[in-house]
Amino acid sequence: MEKTLKELKPGQKGVVLKIKGGGIVKRRLMDMGITQGVEVVVKKVAPLGDPVEVNIRGYELTFRKEEAENIIIK
Repeated sequence: MEKTLKELKPGQKGVVLKIKGGGIVKRRLMDMGITQGVEVVVKKVAPLGDPVEVNIRGYELTFRKEEAENIIIK
């Protein structure tokens, strides 16, 4: 079942399947460690859904809603 990172609630986790889009946005996300097969754990979501704080590869990252929508997970 595919979802976007934006759809996960705090405490839920998933595995990255792919990153939508291309160009600079995709390259930036990959440089931050978002690659296929990596596990992502959602730590916090702001009240209005922006930003989303996650744990990836043992460190914390924060994404805007627009970025989180580009990360497809299972």
